[in-house]
Amino acid sequence: MNTRQYHLKSIRPEILNTTIHDSMSGDERFQNLVLRPIIKFQNDLLIAVFKNYITKYKSVFFDLSLEKRLEYIENALQKDTKLRNAVKGMIIGHFTVEEYQIYIENSSALNKRMMNLVKQRLISHIQLFDKPELLTAV
Repeated sequence: MNTRQYHLKSIRPEILNTTIHDSMSGDERFQNLVLRPIIKFQNDLLIAVFKNYITKYKSVFFDLSLEKRLEYIENALQKDTKLRNAVKGMIIGHFTVEEYQIYIENSSALNKRMMNLVKQRLISHIQLFDKPELLTAV
């Protein structure tokens, strides 16, 4: 195993409740063995990137109801090409060469899985996206 491959795999968190069985599809196996650990590893960065994203766009997110915030997250990941590509890059950059070869064979379906996992992760941390406190001079 080459050094890069070894280091990439060694820093990924282990997800204990992941079940792998023979009847699961290759995409599902890739999702559970590669995407989930990488997205979990990148959690803090993904949250920071999304915080920056909602602040950059005039903080309209902060005035939305919870239901609308959930829609905002989904729409941002689906429709904002720059955000979507940045998020994909943060994840794909942690693939081994072998994993990348698997990914490019079915990138469309795997991208959908990837964005769905990121969406679920952001939604599960939605309380972190509350309006930032205004700083006042003392």
